[in-house]
Amino acid sequence: MPADARSPKKLRNNRAALTHKVGYALRHPGRVAPYLRRAGRDAWLRLKHPDHVGYYRAVMASDTRRNPEAAVGSQTHDRWLALGQMQFDYLVEHGLRPGHRMLDIGCGNLRGGWRFIDHLDSGHYYGIDISPDILIAAKQTLAERRLQEKLPHLTITGDLTLDFLPSDHFDVVHAHSVFSHSPLDVIEECLAHVGRVLTDTGFFDFTFDRTEGTEHQVLREDFYYRTETLLALARKHGLHARFMEDWEERPHGQSKIRVSRSPLAVTSAEAQHEQADLRR
Repeated sequence: MPADARSPKKLRNNRAALTHKVGYALRHPGRVAPYLRRAGRDAWLRLKHPDHVGYYRAVMASDTRRNPEAAVGSQTHDRWLALGQMQFDYLVEHGLRPGHRMLDIGCGNLRGGWRFIDHLDSGHYYGIDISPDILIAAKQTLAERRLQEKLPHLTITGDLTLDFLPSDHFDVVHAHSVFSHSPLDVIEECLAHVGRVLTDTGFFDFTFDRTEGTEHQVLREDFYYRTETLLALARKHGLHARFMEDWEERPHGQSKIRVSRSPLAVTSAEAQHEQADLRR
């Protein structure tokens, strides 16, 4: 999603509304046929898989067969590399150190993950995903990058209760472009349990598709939430939560929230961002 998806006008769009769909079709007639094919596929998959995890696992299987990099939202290899670099740079600027233990929720085919694996100490990266197909692609990425000696964990999961992981273990938990494809009950499941696996000084960063209008979803694949909804949901489960303003300057269409068990000090990256705002 391009960065202009966060423009004030687009943040008020309701992509599920008929008027938006008609207007979009008139402006982009070449995209109507692909949309209809996607809608037909999704209708069939929803009939076969009424639960969201089963449905989205089938979506990922279909997309991964065509192109693993496109399946995680990168239409070109250069964009795949750039998005991974963006994720990596941001977390390093916010204090990710080699000795930290990291949980990557929805690790995909290691778009950002291979950089994290290379940066972290051996055995300190734990990637989970609901899709066995994309995890096979992740293992291929691992081999191509010659990172086998880093011994990363790559594990399939069927939910986000994180019940198979140890308590007070992860310094950084990360979910990039996961909640943008998740209904609210899946997000709440994660927020209800992520605090247990975080260390007291750790944090959980997640991106989401932000709207300042009506919350909505498109084809059960793309979900748009108000910031206040997700902040309140995190706080409901005893987590501290804040909107990450400095992420908004990155060339990525999604927004970011950080949650933690304890109040976190402002990082040097955030302090620089605030000082720049004051100078404007």
